[in-house]
Amino acid sequence: MAASKKTKPKKSTLKVGQDELLGYYRDMLLIRRFEEKAGQLYGMGQIAGFCHLYIGQEAVVVGCRSAMQEGDQMITGYRDHGHMLACGMESRGVMAELTGRSGGYSRGKGGSMHMFSTEKKFYGGHGIVGAQVPLGAGLGFANKYLDNGAVSLAFFGDGASNQGQVYETFNMAKLWDLPVVFVIENNQYAMGTSVERSSAETELFKRGISFEIEGVQVDGMNVMAVRDAAQKAITHARSGKGPMILEMKTYRYRGHSMSDPAKYRSRDEVTKTRSESDPIDMVRARLLDEKWADDDSLKAIDKEIKAIVADAAEFAQTSPEPDPSELYTDVLLDAEV
Repeated sequence: MAASKKTKPKKSTLKVGQDELLGYYRDMLLIRRFEEKAGQLYGMGQIAGFCHLYIGQEAVVVGCRSAMQEGDQMITGYRDHGHMLACGMESRGVMAELTGRSGGYSRGKGGSMHMFSTEKKFYGGHGIVGAQVPLGAGLGFANKYLDNGAVSLAFFGDGASNQGQVYETFNMAKLWDLPVVFVIENNQYAMGTSVERSSAETELFKRGISFEIEGVQVDGMNVMAVRDAAQKAITHARSGKGPMILEMKTYRYRGHSMSDPAKYRSRDEVTKTRSESDPIDMVRARLLDEKWADDDSLKAIDKEIKAIVADAAEFAQTSPEPDPSELYTDVLLDAEV
């Protein structure tokens, strides 16, 4: 079967300003180029262990982040590099952590799946499927207890949506009307199994019905649609109405992880989605249509982003490895009761 032809991505008519759209373009492109470089470094043996790339899903985290306010928190699973960058964590620190160097956010001891920044209100990066969901509700509980007005966003995938702890969390979050938004990044495949083969109910935004949690399905390839849905959900949670579920219909272009050849889907399927719905191409087309940018200015942004990523890769590869004494740090906290 021949590969699908390159088609013009569908346009978005949602309201957006020039500076806002250029910001989305830059943020999504940084994630895309960063992840492409991470894939290269993994192939070169510079990154060990697991490495789950976010290529194709950039609109979800960028759109959600744009709706968040100062003090709001974010927590996610192991496909987490894009979330860190969207939170404003430095490319150098993230890439150094991927390569296990002391300049990384977890001093080289967490790797791809386990890093965080309390300064940026990013609480991980969690390798256990679905484990971040109750932790995200815990952040919401703390926010309500402290009455600080903050909202936590807990991201998880379509596979994690079938975990039992997710439903226990839904029940508690609604019972106490916690200020938390559950963001299901439905990229169509859990590990190597399609949603249709693994989920009796494939409309994942309905998963909260029995707990009386409102859910909405969103075009997760459209950063403006994500932004609008996230704004409504965060406002809902912040106003004391309790949790809300956002199912982001998105798509990952690469395998589940770098070790996954993704033979469970056709190349035509990936090519078609990328040709018709790529989130970055969609924003690029809007910028050109509105005459808010031209080819030269967009190429200049890409060149700038590539330089940032190249610098991060150089920093990561030249930073020292952690000293063996680091094995004994961060395992015990001395505290007075």
